[in-house]
Amino acid sequence: MKKIVSIISFFVLAATSYAGEYEDISIKDLQKAIADGKVAVIDVNGAKSFENGHIPTAIHFSSSKNKLSKLLPKDKNTLVVAYCGSSSCGAYKRGADEAAKLGYKNVKHLSAGISGWKRAGAELAKK
Repeated sequence: MKKIVSIISFFVLAATSYAGEYEDISIKDLQKAIADGKVAVIDVNGAKSFENGHIPTAIHFSSSKNKLSKLLPKDKNTLVVAYCGSSSCGAYKRGADEAAKLGYKNVKHLSAGISGWKRAGAELAKK
């Protein structure tokens, strides 16, 4: 029985790791990182949403995916934060997974998304 539990545990852990879960970052911590110039931000929302207001310094993922490696900092230890619409949106994983695939080691998720950013009264950038 212990062997079966061990095997099941292994596969659950492996599946969780493969799913690309990323640590959350707070709005306050992201604002500080932006102010300090120590973060690359990836917006995975649609083009209209991005044009209507995005987090300052954010790279629009859909229009930049093919050149993301050129737009992100050379230092692979740089904090990279991906976000989408809200805490119920999983699209951020596309940007986070791409950054991880490019070798970035400090990838996080702003689970509040752009809706939480706006609710917090945080600054927006517009294209």
